Order: sequence, then C-alpha cells, then structure tokens
Amino acid sequence: MKKPLILITNDDGITAPGLRALVDFMKELGDVVVVAPDSPQSGMGHAITIDNLLYSKKMILDLDDDENTEEYSCSGTPADCVKLALQEILDRKPDLCVSGINHGSNSSINVIYSGTMSAAIEAGIEGIPAIGFSLCDYTWEANFTHAKAQIQQIVREALENGIPPGVVLNVNIPKLETKEFKGIKICRQARANWKEKFDKRISPSGKEYYWLTGEFELLDKGEDTDEWALANGFISVVPTQFDLTAHHAIQTINNWKLN
Repeated sequence: MKKPLILITNDDGITAPGLRALVDFMKELGDVVVVAPDSPQSGMGHAITIDNLLYSKKMILDLDDDENTEEYSCSGTPADCVKLALQEILDRKPDLCVSGINHGSNSSINVIYSGTMSAAIEAGIEGIPAIGFSLCDYTWEANFTHAKAQIQQIVREALENGIPPGVVLNVNIPKLETKEFKGIKICRQARANWKEKFDKRISPSGKEYYWLTGEFELLDKGEDTDEWALANGFISVVPTQFDLTAHHAIQTINNWKLN
C-alpha cells in the first residue's frame, strides 16, 4: 500500500526552523511534498497573488538520499502555495495538509491574520484534511522537538479517522522548557482582541512612517478556551470552519424591513 501523501507548507518561509522540524516529523509518517514561500509571509491571512507573476522552483536539498521528500519554493503567499501544489505540482491528491510549525501563537483572534492557518484553510476548502501547527515562541531558535510525539499523535489520528468536512484544526503548542505538557485539550477559540496603536517615527530621509504595536487583550475567562489551555500547560486543538455564516443571526436579520 502507498504511504499517505502529506503536503507541508507554512508562512515563515521554506528555510524556517519550524518547517524544517515539521518535515522531519512527517517523513516518519508518509511521503512528503513541501511547497512553501521563498520568503517570510507572516500576517498575510488568506491573500492570493493576482496582479504579480508567480514563480516556483524545485529545491535541491541534501537529505541523505531520502526519496520520499520533494520540496518547492514559491514566490507567493501561503494560500498560493497550496493552490499551486494542488493544481501544478502534485500528481495525486494529498491525504493531509499540515502547515507550520509557526514561530508564534495563532490562538484566539490571531487565527484571523494567520498565513499558517490560511494555508491549511485553503487545503480544507479543496476537501483535504488540514491542520495548522503553531508554537508559542517567536524566536528563530525555538525548540520544536519537545512536541514531536504530540504532533505526530495528532497527525496519525487525523490520517486514521479523518477530519469532519468543512473543518480545519488549529493546534497551538505552549512554550514549555522545564516541564512536560499536561495533555492535549480540545477547545473553543477564546474571545480576545489586540489593543493596537501606531508608533509614528521619522526615517533617516525625514519621511514619516508608522510601526504597528499593540497589546493582546484577553476578554474571555472560560476554562474551555485555547488561551486557558495554553496558559495551563496543554496543547490546544480548536476545530475551525471556513463557512463564516453567522447562522444564529439569520432570524434576527430576517426581521428587518428589507422587502
């Protein structure tokens, strides 16, 4: 029987340590094809390339003659990478798409801005089971290997049982250095936002420019949320959906005098 085909992408770029770790983890579970941005694309959300040329290049890598891995860089966004992989690069439909491992959290409201999750969502739109993985550590030297067993466990379960149609899993891993994870917790997305402001500065040439800053504001005290799980040593798994319909609001809007 064929090994499962696993498509890997991310938003930090094809050379990012988080992606390199995810490739190593997935090679033990199936055949791997990587299609990832050739430069960092963090915060791109679900942007796609329309007015610019899109380039892709097969990477020549020293993988100790590992024949079950192919890698391609792409000049576009994370969503572009998945579209290109499915339409032009792969010769069969992947059994799973995994995105990450992102350097930094994509919990709570961050999922809206995340290129990591948008790549997974793009795969989900195409009917491919998909998971976005993020580690709550923004540093380039982050330790990803301590979560290998849990990441592989989640992927094995997804390959064996499938993921419900229209659902993509958002997995966030707490930064733990001296203690073990307490487990894996299925959660809802916490209600939170960013209190943002622009830091106005002057460039060396005398022009004004702005640097976006802000503080994360957690508005949710529930103990069933991703933020609670991460703060208490759990890996959070949030089933997310790309049908953005607010079904609970349909009746309310139907009561408007529109006709």
